[in-house]
Amino acid sequence: MWGRPGIVPKVAVGVLACLLLLQFSPLVPAVVSRLADRWEEPQGEVVVVLGADMLGDGTLGLGSYWRAVYGVRAYRKHAFRKVIVCGGDGGSSRPLAEAMSEFMQALGVPREAIVLEGKSRSTRENALFTKELLPGERRVVLVTSDFHMWRSRRVFERVGLEVVSMPFPDVGKRWSGWPQRWLCIWEVGGELVKIGYYRMKGWI
Repeated sequence: MWGRPGIVPKVAVGVLACLLLLQFSPLVPAVVSRLADRWEEPQGEVVVVLGADMLGDGTLGLGSYWRAVYGVRAYRKHAFRKVIVCGGDGGSSRPLAEAMSEFMQALGVPREAIVLEGKSRSTRENALFTKELLPGERRVVLVTSDFHMWRSRRVFERVGLEVVSMPFPDVGKRWSGWPQRWLCIWEVGGELVKIGYYRMKGWI
């Protein structure tokens, strides 16, 4: 097939056309609006902040940075008794949860209010290890990116936790900046693949 004259340019043009359609159409924001799932008024004493990415030198990636920022905002507004910060090895010498915790403390969250879950490497492990930290408790307020909430809530509920959704407009905000749109398309596409995989595994 690839040996036929002109086939590669045609494929390249087709791929480019699809990418441009995604870039300029309202499709991605519409998908993210569905993935944001429920927007609820937080109720409960425990808030769980899910980590995202981490650079090799231990610096927070952009996704983790914003999740930590909105976790702090949630704590300030609702005075949760406990803040569980999730994230294991991010390719650095320390867990992602530890780096996020230090940043959240710098923004005013007391160290004694923070519980680290520093073993997880996936959303499912976030849920499993968080449940181990909450013997006797069933309700958590979940803070994560808009495109990540649909899968996250269902994963946490599948392990037996009741979830109050508190997504924040991650892609919802970045989509307004043209250079950011390519990264948003990549992240949303990756999330849809992960949803399919989690469905196949029976984790949601």
